[in-house]
Amino acid sequence: MTPEKLDRHLQQTLSRGRVAVSAPAGCPELALYLFDPEVLEGPLSHEEAQAVVAEPAYWSFCWASGQVLARWILQNPGLVAGKTVLDFGSGSGVVAVASAMAGAARSIACDIDPAALDAAAANARLNGVDVDLCDDWGNRPEELDLITAADVLYDPENRPLLSAFESAAPQVLLADSRVKDLGAPGYIRQAVVEARTWPDLNEFEEFNQVRLYLASHPGAGKNKG
Repeated sequence: MTPEKLDRHLQQTLSRGRVAVSAPAGCPELALYLFDPEVLEGPLSHEEAQAVVAEPAYWSFCWASGQVLARWILQNPGLVAGKTVLDFGSGSGVVAVASAMAGAARSIACDIDPAALDAAAANARLNGVDVDLCDDWGNRPEELDLITAADVLYDPENRPLLSAFESAAPQVLLADSRVKDLGAPGYIRQAVVEARTWPDLNEFEEFNQVRLYLASHPGAGKNKG
């Protein structure tokens, strides 16, 4: 997987789009191919703005929660060492890459966006690690030790994912900057960390507070549901 292919993905919605290698401020231990803001020399045309809104390339940014979750894993490698880890809604692949770097026996990036999977593969190669790809939650491996997910609760209809994750693996490590109260007693808050999307999108300050949660359910994940 090459950065040129990622450029082509970006250019489907933004003709000037390209990626560049950078280290997210919230997780400088690794490098990623991310959107290069230097291409935006002047305002977007109406057509460009419409295209970006209609099909945003989420994978080309490293969101605050992804950075926090990735760095938490790198600083606490025992969470993933020797385990099979699946990162749900992997986007750029930052968390899956961090899991591989921290010693996961198998790190899986799961995303329904083919461009995101291409980004995860490119970013894994950039950091010298192997990451497997999964194109749908329903196609995940039977045996998982840990599920990770960052900012997947932006839509209230995604709340059932919390129980689905708990049923699919003995442990779930979740980062979220959108929901202040999960309303899920199985998820125990571990920390609150400040971070900003990279490149910076100047989001509201409230979205820069990332909450980390861990759910542990020994025996979960025996049946695929």
